[in-house]
Amino acid sequence: MWDVLSLGLTVADGLVGIPVAVFGVEVLVARAPSRPSSRPEPARGELGAAAIVIPAHNESAGILPTLEDLTPQLEGDDRLVVVADNCTDDTAAVAASAGAEVIRRDDLSRIGKGYALAFGIDHLAVRPPRFVIFVDADCRVSPGAIAQLRAACAAGGRPVQAAYLMRPPARSAVDHRLAEFAWIVKNWVRPLGLWRLGGPVQLMGAGMVFAWSDIRAVPLSSGHLVEDLKLGLDLALIGKPPSFLPSATVTSEFPATASGAETQRQRWVRGHLGVIAHYVPRLVWRALTRRSPALLVMALDLAVPPLSLLIVLALGMVATSAFGVAFGASPVALALAAVNFGVLSAALAVAWGVFGGRALTPVAIPTPIGLLIWQKCKFYGRLLLGKTSRQWIRTDRSR
Repeated sequence: MWDVLSLGLTVADGLVGIPVAVFGVEVLVARAPSRPSSRPEPARGELGAAAIVIPAHNESAGILPTLEDLTPQLEGDDRLVVVADNCTDDTAAVAASAGAEVIRRDDLSRIGKGYALAFGIDHLAVRPPRFVIFVDADCRVSPGAIAQLRAACAAGGRPVQAAYLMRPPARSAVDHRLAEFAWIVKNWVRPLGLWRLGGPVQLMGAGMVFAWSDIRAVPLSSGHLVEDLKLGLDLALIGKPPSFLPSATVTSEFPATASGAETQRQRWVRGHLGVIAHYVPRLVWRALTRRSPALLVMALDLAVPPLSLLIVLALGMVATSAFGVAFGASPVALALAAVNFGVLSAALAVAWGVFGGRALTPVAIPTPIGLLIWQKCKFYGRLLLGKTSRQWIRTDRSR
C-alpha cells in the first residue's frame, strides 16, 4: 500500500514540476539582455492597408481616448472599425463622431467578444485589408504601435501580439496590487522570456495583428470565455503561432468594483483551465507528429496554470507529501515537492525583484499570506464544484 502511495505522490510531484520548470525558465530567461533588432523600418504606407477592429459593448464612456490614440496612427487606406455590439447606450454615435466607421450588431442569442470580432471580419470581407488589428475599446495604445505591429507581421509572416498590460484605476474600491503583479508576470515576464528564446507566445486579447488570410482561416464566432487564448492556439495548429513584440504597448485598467474584478477573474481562470484541458494534449500530439518545436513550446507554456493556482498546487504537494512520509511513504516525493516549491519561490523572487517591485512593494501585500492561500483555495473549490458561470459575461467597468 505504501509503495502505491509513494508512487502516486511522486508522479503527482512530477506533474506539478513540469509547469513549475517551464515557469522558472521563462522568468529567468526574461532577465537576459534584449535581442538587437536589425529589421529596417518600412516607409509609411509601404506595407499595405490595415483595418483596426474594436469590439464595443456599451463603451461610450471610455472609447474616445482609445480612438484618439489610434486615429493619428492610421495610414493611407487604413480603416478604424467599431463594432457596436448589442449596445444600449450611445457607443455608436460617440464612435462615429470621432471619425470611426461604425457597424451595429444586435443579436442577444449570441453574446461574447468572439461574435463581435467575427461580425467585424465579415464586414471587412467586401474590401479586405492586408492586415487586421484587434484592439479593445477600453485600451490605450502607445504611439507608433500600429506601424510596429504591421511591420512585424509582414516580416515574420505570422500573427503578432503587443505587450498588453493592466493598471489599477484611480479611486478603485479594489486593491489590485497582487493582481497587477500576477498580470505583469503573465503578460510581460513570461512572453518576454519566450521571445528571447525565439519561441511563440499566447494571444492576450488586445493589440493583436493578423494577415487577412490567417484571420479568415480560423473560427472566431463563439462565446468562449477566453476567445483570445483560443484564437492563438487555433492559429498555431494551422502553422501560424503568434510572436511577441515588446516594443508595442497596449494598456487597460482593472475593474474598479469588487463585482467586476470577481467576474473578470472567474472568466479568465475558468476559461484558462478549460483551454489547458482541451488544447495541451492536441498541441503535444501535433508537435510530435509534425516535429514542431513551436507547438511543443506553446503546449508547455499553456500547461502553466494561473499563478495563484500554481502556488496552491506547489504548496499543497509539499503538505500532502509530508503527510504521506509521516505515514511511511518514501521521502523521495517530499524531496521533489520541496524542489518544486523552491524553484517556484526563486522564480517569483526574480520576477518580483526585476519586474514587479513597482506594482508590489515589500510592505504592500494587502492580506496575510496564509489568508490569501485560503481565499484562493476557496475560489478554486468553487470552480471545481461548478459554482461559477460558464457563460461569457462582460466585465463590469463601472465606478
